[in-house]
Amino acid sequence: MITIKSAREIETMAAAGRMVAETLALVARHVRPGVSTEALDRVAEDFIRSHPGARPSFKGLYDFPATLCTSINQEVVHGIPSPRRILQEGDLLSVDVGVWLEGLHADSAATFPVGKVSEQVVRLLKVTQEALAAGVAQARSGNHVGDIGHAVQGVAEGAGYSVVRELVGHGIGSAFHEDPQVPNYGKPKRGPRLVPGMTLAIEPMVNVGGPDIRTLEDRWTVVTQDGSLSAHFEHTVAVVENGGPPRVLTAVA
Repeated sequence: MITIKSAREIETMAAAGRMVAETLALVARHVRPGVSTEALDRVAEDFIRSHPGARPSFKGLYDFPATLCTSINQEVVHGIPSPRRILQEGDLLSVDVGVWLEGLHADSAATFPVGKVSEQVVRLLKVTQEALAAGVAQARSGNHVGDIGHAVQGVAEGAGYSVVRELVGHGIGSAFHEDPQVPNYGKPKRGPRLVPGMTLAIEPMVNVGGPDIRTLEDRWTVVTQDGSLSAHFEHTVAVVENGGPPRVLTAVA
């Protein structure tokens, strides 16, 4: 069931979203060769819990053991932080994080270069960010979920990349994952109609190679089937009145 949020609920989600954005910015300042993903996780959790009433959304969600999902290179999403996962020069690190505040969640992700990276990585990051921006721009009342996916798909595939089809964005609110599902592909004017008060997590996952994925033996980490690089960017947005541009709740203030 799709839930429509009140103005008060959206303000609470925006407050959580600011914490999410600040967490990602803090983690970004610590991303460098030689740092473990577990160290980044510790920084993020300490920061989130330093805010009264806030807690990490992911820790304990479906029994996930950490605050961040940290996914390196061919890992698409849900990588588990570990003291044994040490960042190397040239790596690509996807960081996904959520914050719970006063009964509501916000969710965002960004992918960071580690040290000096290849031109291939730079281009993948640019295109994936452009795909997210295109998808977010379609989150207007009167449009449909399919308009978001179609926009994301057009940017990613137009650049010669593929979008992951087995994992999707989602509604978000009092539950971390709510209806509707928000695929990163689709046809315009298909799927649920967008109305004011809907809150969505839009999250392109873009692969250099094919779209196929598989899950590792840890039952969490999702990787590209062909071993190609993958990038992931995400924002939580609110659909506003009168067909206006969506309010991005996880943007840096």
